Amino acid sequence: MPTKIFLNEDEIPRQWYNLAADLPGTINPPLGQDGKPISPDMLAAVFPMNLIEQEMSQQRWIDIPEGILDLLYRWRPSPLHRAIHLEKALGTPAKIFYKNESVSPAGSHKPNTAVAQAWYNKEFGIKRLTTETGAGQWGSALSYSCALLGMECKVFMVRISFDQKPFRKSLMETWGGECVASPSNETQVGRDILAKMPDTPGSLGIAISEAIEAAVSDKTGKTRYALGSVLNHVMLHQTIIGLEAKKQLDKFGIKKVDTVIGCAGGGSNFAGLAFPFVLDKINGADIEIIPVEPASCPTLTATPFSYDFGDVAQMTPMLPMHSLGHKFIPAPIHAGGLRYHGMAPLVSHAVEAGLMSPMAIKQLECYEAGLTFARTEGLVVAPETCHAVACAIRCAKQAKEEGKEKTIIFNLSGHGLMDLAGYAKFMAGELQDIVMSAQDVKESRRISITGYPVPKI
Repeated sequence: MPTKIFLNEDEIPRQWYNLAADLPGTINPPLGQDGKPISPDMLAAVFPMNLIEQEMSQQRWIDIPEGILDLLYRWRPSPLHRAIHLEKALGTPAKIFYKNESVSPAGSHKPNTAVAQAWYNKEFGIKRLTTETGAGQWGSALSYSCALLGMECKVFMVRISFDQKPFRKSLMETWGGECVASPSNETQVGRDILAKMPDTPGSLGIAISEAIEAAVSDKTGKTRYALGSVLNHVMLHQTIIGLEAKKQLDKFGIKKVDTVIGCAGGGSNFAGLAFPFVLDKINGADIEIIPVEPASCPTLTATPFSYDFGDVAQMTPMLPMHSLGHKFIPAPIHAGGLRYHGMAPLVSHAVEAGLMSPMAIKQLECYEAGLTFARTEGLVVAPETCHAVACAIRCAKQAKEEGKEKTIIFNLSGHGLMDLAGYAKFMAGELQDIVMSAQDVKESRRISITGYPVPKI
């Protein structure tokens, strides 16, 4: 059996899959501050109407425009690998596969939606995009995408990651993006937070507020905001990952997948791989689908399904999601892309519907899994991806204990070549596990509660 499978460029999926068309029960809508469902025009100052239409679409398959395909061809289709060396090291009868999204120019899955969002904004006449970024993967991807399309890009990067990962800022600037630490003095939201908490490490919720304020305050109307995760249209664009993977598994001769795994912060890379397999599960397939989150930011595994704002300043609508509360300030773990306070509504809904089995893993186990993967498969993966690797190792060991020949696939959402400071601290014994207790979660939600529970599915 080969160790990796490529698709030809003419085999790239030409449609995205929209899980919203198939989820059981009623999809709960975003709400305004009055508790009533928002209308499309209420989002027009933030997003172009062509993306708002996708956000609210119930259409199962949505065509990928040729202009976006032309951009995706620069690195897609991405390879599917079989981790035979990891399998041998674990002595497992399981087959482990990983979709290698680290081959994109920005080194992660993020450009799949970044080029799409930039393209749709360009088509709508937008000249400048603002955004937030945690670890810097999304900010890098959007800077790259704006460079391809001749657009300006402004990135508000969570302060702790801005300090931990200086080369991410350099990468954004290489592609013409402007990157500032958040909270900043460039927005009213940032100034207010710095006045209260001058030493705050920041959060994605704060950075989102700053980026939205910067977009809506442009009096020319030529600036919009782009989000790297959470929203429906972002999940949609990422499904190209899972659609490619299904074709590649077929070429490997794999007829049945037992376990699908992805790390989950806001939900985009996990959804990208998992949603096409969720469709199979809805139609009767016996598949375990596992979103893996940090024990320090446990949304799916520790919080109820309820409405909450997507940002600190409450500039976004209220979204139905598992949330630690929009005022949550995460611990400064190195998996910056997994520190968001909430989870994508579609992922949250699917968990409530029993279609997924979320898992939380501690930081040290994740880094240990990253070392194991590097010393067997050779790739140094991002701390975020380490969560998926750790889960895959757990599942492979379980298969060994049970003597079952299972097929496991996970999404390698990004490389860790700019995260070596975290690896160095782990190998030096300078990292520790940070776990939120039930009381910590309760207190975090208490200071952010909105008062709008989500109806039971």
